[in-house]
Amino acid sequence: LYAVFDGMGGHAAGEVASEIASKVVAARAPEELDAEALGQAVIDANLEIIHAAATGVGKAGMGTTCTAAMLMGENLIIAQVGDSRCYLLHDGKLSQLTRDHSYVADLVEQGAITKDYARVHPDRSKITRALGTDPNMVPDLYELKVSSGDRLLLCSDGLYSMITDDDIEHIMNAEAEPQAAADHLVREANEWGGHDNCTVIVVDVLGFSEIKKKRVARKTKITAALVSVLLVAILGCAAFVFNNWVSNAAYLGECDGKVAIYHGIVMGDVGGRTDNLGEVSDVSMSDLDSSVADRIRKGEITYNSYSEAQALVKSYKQNI
Repeated sequence: LYAVFDGMGGHAAGEVASEIASKVVAARAPEELDAEALGQAVIDANLEIIHAAATGVGKAGMGTTCTAAMLMGENLIIAQVGDSRCYLLHDGKLSQLTRDHSYVADLVEQGAITKDYARVHPDRSKITRALGTDPNMVPDLYELKVSSGDRLLLCSDGLYSMITDDDIEHIMNAEAEPQAAADHLVREANEWGGHDNCTVIVVDVLGFSEIKKKRVARKTKITAALVSVLLVAILGCAAFVFNNWVSNAAYLGECDGKVAIYHGIVMGDVGGRTDNLGEVSDVSMSDLDSSVADRIRKGEITYNSYSEAQALVKSYKQNI
């Protein structure tokens, strides 16, 4: 299973929505290729986000895109909602497999604007379908045949809004390893502005015949067989990559009964830690919803930037 989620509704709300969606889809995705079952996992994630917003976890109106793909040999299924995309590189040529659920995509289909203008249109971020906005939402489902030697790309709009499909195709062809291709794509998007979060997953496709050869070569040892199965697809992922991400990251924790902001990433128990403490707010943990306070104590509320964490704490203070 490979999936990209791009949250919306403000920093705090978008992160909660995408976190819920990723956990639900990962837990409920089918073990075998089944497009309807994968679609149902996405539908379940949508309902979980709506329920969370209604019960005070996150905010009303929060949502996320979802592009989830499962690959087995040369068979591919995709469940997609929003404007995150799945591309296929076949014989060196890049093609978009999914259709964006966005205002500008509708305009392009109507012939009202060009695809190039859609990248800079003032309403390019307006999406027409997302998880968390409609209890009757259904994803688009795709079942496709791919070939050994093909390469898949899953990405958020933070990639293709910064660089063209021609640029993406060139980089996908230029890099031999999927991880290198993912890193290169994110780096290129950042160099051209990086105005939005950029999530990229690159997967190389190996056919069934190649899988069989690898299994024979590894003999019959159980551990060797497991390794050969893992070679079906090599994942190169640069998820939510930002310049100096580690140094800029932050998370919420508790300090002396108050909501505190810590620098870096969560390492072990966050309660009472002071070695990476940034600041202690005047928001009492006891004033927060119990579910929110519990997530803070567990170190589950994390951010890619310190300023985002500050913004969330400020919203807590305003809502108390």
